[in-house]
Amino acid sequence: MSFKLIHVVAARPLGGHRVWLRFDDGVEAGIDLSDELDGEIFEPLRDPRTFAGFFVDDTLTWPNGADLAPEFLHDRVLASR
Repeated sequence: MSFKLIHVVAARPLGGHRVWLRFDDGVEAGIDLSDELDGEIFEPLRDPRTFAGFFVDDTLTWPNGADLAPEFLHDRVLASR
């Protein structure tokens, strides 16, 4: 059995801890990630300006090494519809 890996292909900050995401399967939407910023590596991202400093490297990644699995983000987008 095979499955397709999901990748984030575009993202933009929407203010606060909201982000718009587009995936390589065409799914796209904005989601709020404020409830996912637990733990030491995510602590700096509680500052919305730092949160907005992400870049796309198959998923959302921040300069401090924090990232969120693209499958997790995809599931969150689908659940937000």
